[in-house]
Amino acid sequence: MRQTRIDEFLELEHHNKELEKRIKEEVAKNREKDKLMFQQAKLASLGEMLGNISHQWRQPLMEINSLFLPIEAKIALGETLNKEEILESIDKLNHITKYMSNTIDDFKDFFATDKEKIRFKLIEQINSTINIISGGLKANSIKLDIIIKKNPELIGYKNDYSQVLINIISNAKDVLVQRNIKEPYIKITIYEENNNIVTTIEDNAEGIKVEPIEKIFEPFFTYEKINGSGIGLFMSKLIIEKNMNGKLTAKNSSTGAFFKIIIPKN
Repeated sequence: MRQTRIDEFLELEHHNKELEKRIKEEVAKNREKDKLMFQQAKLASLGEMLGNISHQWRQPLMEINSLFLPIEAKIALGETLNKEEILESIDKLNHITKYMSNTIDDFKDFFATDKEKIRFKLIEQINSTINIISGGLKANSIKLDIIIKKNPELIGYKNDYSQVLINIISNAKDVLVQRNIKEPYIKITIYEENNNIVTTIEDNAEGIKVEPIEKIFEPFFTYEKINGSGIGLFMSKLIIEKNMNGKLTAKNSSTGAFFKIIIPKN
């Protein structure tokens, strides 16, 4: 009788170890799937990011061209160029090329894989993010307002936060353009509340016309976005809730969509 109980115990112990092993394997597989989907989300936005880079660079390139036109005209007419005029053009050229270089750095940083959590100021990451996508907003005459009630620091993967912002802002931009909204705008607000850092993103695109609204966070769900992958908002929610221990919600305001990101300070 005693030997039977020992055998049963050993068999149960064996089954428990097998179950534990399978659970670990499944958890590892799910983590790999999450990483793969995150990279897919970034790649899905690659074409749009390249479009934004072209918008960002078009104006600086026109400014560079305008710097040299008068100099070229004077040389063609045999007029004398003074030293101050040349130095002023060179100074302006340096400022323009620095801006273009910063845009490439922001773009490169966005697609780099964060290896470890770091402390970063929220406004710096927002500025870097906006520098990547502002060209597309300007090209469609979309006004962007940023209201900073406090400039807190976060500890985490800074590119994850940028990915979420880009996903939400890009979706808002697409809907504003598709619905041909007059005087389109997107507003970002940052403040602290109950030991949390809150970022809200709202627009005037007349709201999310999906019932229930939580469906927008389901994988591969697309609505109104042409050629959308359907994983942007799904990954955004995953990033905020799993990587940053926060919360991402969506609702409709009186004018449009209203997204709220809540991240604990510590």
